[in-house]
Amino acid sequence: MPSLVSVNVGLPKDVPWQGRTVHTGVWKHPVSGPAMVRRLNIDGDGQGDTQGHGGEQRAVLVYQLDSYRYWERHFGRDDFEFGQFGENLTVDGLPDDEVCIGDRYRIGEAEFEVTQPRVTCYRVGLRLGEPELPALLVGHHRPGFYMRVLREGHVEAGDEIVRTATGPGALTVADTDALLYLPDRDPAKLRLALNIPALSPGWQGSFRDLVAADEGSGHPARPAWDGFRTLRVADVIAENTTVTSIRLAAPDGSRLPAARAGQYLTLRLPVSDGSAPVRSYSLSSAPDGGSYRISVKHEPHGVASGYINARLRAGTVLEVAAPRGDFVLTEGAGPVLLVSAGIGLTPVLSMLHELTAARSHREVWWVHGARSPREHPLAAEAHALLDALPHSREHVFYSSATPEELRRAHATAGHVTKDALIALDVPADATAYICGPAPFMADMTAALTAVGIDPARIHTELFGALPPVNPGLTVRAARPPHQPSGPPGTGPTVTFARSGISTSFPDRTGSVLELADACDVPARWSCRTGVCHTCVTPLLTGRVSYEPAPLEPPPDGEVLICCARPESDVVLDM
Repeated sequence: MPSLVSVNVGLPKDVPWQGRTVHTGVWKHPVSGPAMVRRLNIDGDGQGDTQGHGGEQRAVLVYQLDSYRYWERHFGRDDFEFGQFGENLTVDGLPDDEVCIGDRYRIGEAEFEVTQPRVTCYRVGLRLGEPELPALLVGHHRPGFYMRVLREGHVEAGDEIVRTATGPGALTVADTDALLYLPDRDPAKLRLALNIPALSPGWQGSFRDLVAADEGSGHPARPAWDGFRTLRVADVIAENTTVTSIRLAAPDGSRLPAARAGQYLTLRLPVSDGSAPVRSYSLSSAPDGGSYRISVKHEPHGVASGYINARLRAGTVLEVAAPRGDFVLTEGAGPVLLVSAGIGLTPVLSMLHELTAARSHREVWWVHGARSPREHPLAAEAHALLDALPHSREHVFYSSATPEELRRAHATAGHVTKDALIALDVPADATAYICGPAPFMADMTAALTAVGIDPARIHTELFGALPPVNPGLTVRAARPPHQPSGPPGTGPTVTFARSGISTSFPDRTGSVLELADACDVPARWSCRTGVCHTCVTPLLTGRVSYEPAPLEPPPDGEVLICCARPESDVVLDM
C-alpha cells in the first residue's frame, strides 16, 4: 500500500543566483503533525513563480522516495532531505511510469486528482546545486507530478494512499512528460492526451500545438536559404523625409523565393566606420513579387538606419538572410483587422498587398495612426490597395495635422486610442494584426478584447525583440540592450540581430543566454537546460555546441540559447 512519507511546505524567498535574484518557493521543509490541504495550497506553502507553479491545477506537487534513492546513487550523495526536490508530498510508491493522468487518490481526509507532470525548470537544479537536474528529471523519466484538490482536508506523514479512480486512457505521467519534452512522439498518444479531461489546460494547449504541427498546419516552413546570401539594391526611394524604401533583387535577375506577408529580412550593412551591424526590417511589399522591399525609418543616432537613408545607393550588394517570422497573415474567410502606428504599417501593408493580389472578398479594416500626412509613408499606396478590395474600410488618425490636411486625407484628428478603436465598431469575429510601439499594442489588444474578439485571433508584432520571459527573477529596472560590462571577451563574435548588439563571447560566460542577460537583450526562457522551446531562436550564421546536451535538439537553422556556446562567429535573431 503506498503511503505518505513527508508533508513539506515553504514560503517564497529571494535567493542570489549568477548575479541575479530569484524569487522562489522551491525550498520546502517537512512539517510535523496534520497539515491542512486547501484547494490552492497547503497551509504554510507558497510559490514564487505562479505562472509555472501553483494554482488549482498545480496545487500539490508529489515526488517519490524511490526517486530520492535513485538520484542519491546517480550523484553519489547522501545529504538529501525531504522537500529538497520542491515537492509538497514525499510518497512511498506512486512511480511516474505507473501513475496516470486523471488517477484519483485519497490521502487522510483529502482527495486529489493527477493533472500533469512537474514543470521542469532551473529552480529545482538551483535547490540541489545540480544545474543539469531539470533535464535529467525528464531524460530519466522521473519528473514527479502535480495534483489538484478535489476535497480539502488534513493529511499527515504515515497516511495510507488509496486510489479511488483510474484516469481514462491509461496515459502515465512519464509518458505524458515525454510527449512534451522528448523526440519521436507517438501521434496516437498525443491525441489520447487531448481526450483526458483531467489534463491541465496548459498541457492540453501544448499538445494541440504539437498535433497541429504533426498534421502540417502548425509547422513553420524552413527559411528559403541558410545564413546570408548577397542581394543587389535595385532601387532606393525616399518615401518622405524620414523613411526610405529599398528594393532588393537577386544579382542574376532571377526571382527571389516568395515570402509570407508580415515576415522580415535581416541585413548585414557595410557602414562607413568598418563595422557591419546586423538589423531586421519587415517586408513592406507583396510577398511574392520576385523581389523584396523594406521601408526603414531613420532613427536619431541610428547607425544602420542612418546608412540606409543617407548613403545607400542602387547597385550596392548587401548580405541578406532569408525572410523569417511568424507574424503572418493566416488563411480564412472572416474579417481582417490591420492596425498600425507610425512605421509599424510595413508588415500589415505587406498583408494588404497579399489580400489585394488574391482579390480577397474578406472584409478588410485598415486602421493607422501617424502624426500628419507628412509623416505617413506609403499612404497613397495603401489607399490604392484598399480601393481595389470590394469590402474594405479605411480609418486614418493624425495627431498633429491641420484641419485642411485632415479634410484632404479624410482622416480623424487624434491618436488611435483604445476608446477610438472601440468606437469604430469593428466586427467581433475579426482576426486582428497589430504593429507599433509596445504601449500602443497593449492598448489595441485591450480594446479588441473588450469588443469581444477572441485573444487567440489577436496577433502582434513589435519592432525589436519580444519582451523577456524570465520566470522567477525579481523585477529590475529595464535597460536598453548594451555591451556587457567588464573587459572585452576573446571568444567568437555574437550578434543579436533584432537588438543590434555585437560583442565577443566572454571567456567565463556559460551560454548564449547568459550573454543575452549580461547585455540586457530581452530573452525568453524558462529552463536553461534544454527541456523547453521558449528559448529557441533562429541561428542565421555560425555554429554552436551545447552543455548540457538538449534532450531534443532544435530544428536546423535554430538554436537553443539556454545551453548554447558559440564555436564560430554567430548571428542570432533576438
